[in-house]
Amino acid sequence: MIEAQGLHFAYGKTPVVDDVSITARTGRVLGLIGPNGSGKTTLLRLLYGSLRPSAGAVSVDGRPLERLTARETAQHLAVVVQENGGETTMTVAEMVLLGRGPHLGNFSRTSTHDEEIAWTALQRVGALHLASRSFAGLSGGEKQRVLIARALTQQASHLLLDEPTNHLDIRYQHEILALVAELETSVVVVLHDLNLAARYCDDLVLLENGRLAGAGDADEVIDSDLIERVYGIGVERIEHRGQNHLIFSPRR
Repeated sequence: MIEAQGLHFAYGKTPVVDDVSITARTGRVLGLIGPNGSGKTTLLRLLYGSLRPSAGAVSVDGRPLERLTARETAQHLAVVVQENGGETTMTVAEMVLLGRGPHLGNFSRTSTHDEEIAWTALQRVGALHLASRSFAGLSGGEKQRVLIARALTQQASHLLLDEPTNHLDIRYQHEILALVAELETSVVVVLHDLNLAARYCDDLVLLENGRLAGAGDADEVIDSDLIERVYGIGVERIEHRGQNHLIFSPRR
């Protein structure tokens, strides 16, 4: 479980995350949603320690995040961000095997067991056929699937993803989020697409100007009036085959 209490963070004098408390429970998917600039990615970075809050604290499985070593952090938290790995010369297989790093001793080499974990992760994201390809030569969507495979290979207790469906076509958007939803870990995911959030998230945190506008069960947060107020667009919520769907219409 990941718990955050009273988080504050500002760039200069501009608050970006303002008194936010959330809990990501084991076996559930917590979605971070909100308009552009609402603080979603900043909050995610606070949760995995890329940024330090000016007030408040984050704990992972009951331990303060700031007291974990780099290796311990990597054993607990697997992170997929939007950066694509730059101009690396690594193959896809080598990139994914990096996920085994936190489990290896100093100067240890990956074993057949590590390779089996990596191949299984690649297969789960539909990218096993890319194993021998250069990572730098992949499309944006292919890179995203490989980075998710690397996170799965890490076998951490918690998975945090910043816009994992970015660059993916509609098939892989649903396949990746369905895979994430089946994991036994706690998952925190930043999403822009509210219909994907409604379908695959168990819990949602809705941010507005860095503050909590709504939090709780996804069915409660995906409320037409609340979404319309925060996003400034007309919203109609309908149910189809047991799933909530939002239909948007610009205000005139």
